[in-house]
Amino acid sequence: MTSTSGARGIRNNNPGNIRWGDDWDGLVPKSQRTDKSFCQFTAPEYGIRAMIIILRNYEKKHGLNTVRKIINRWAPPVENDTEAYVNSVAKQVGVDADKVIDVTDSRVMIPLLEAIITHENGSQPYEFATFVKAIDLANG
Repeated sequence: MTSTSGARGIRNNNPGNIRWGDDWDGLVPKSQRTDKSFCQFTAPEYGIRAMIIILRNYEKKHGLNTVRKIINRWAPPVENDTEAYVNSVAKQVGVDADKVIDVTDSRVMIPLLEAIITHENGSQPYEFATFVKAIDLANG
């Protein structure tokens, strides 16, 4: 179930702060939802799984293959300080913001997820095993 303390994304098991829209695996049943704006997942692995699928689709469907391109879509300037977000994520991942990255490579995906989670929530509380489980779920 969702947590009752900490940042909204952590409480919702949705550390990427994904808005309601798609019918993701692992969503909290409708009768138990308390957040009108953001998805609530039954476990963090499902929230991270959704992040992975979205990031892979950014590359596959839209050609978004740099931190700058990815974050500009993830956190658009109309509602975020996107440039600060881009710089924060690029620095944490250890790449130039405009360098092409391969999100199908877990050695790239996990640091990218950790950086987005940190920026969205102020911390990244998940163990490596949580990311591995989320990748396994995303791979179906």
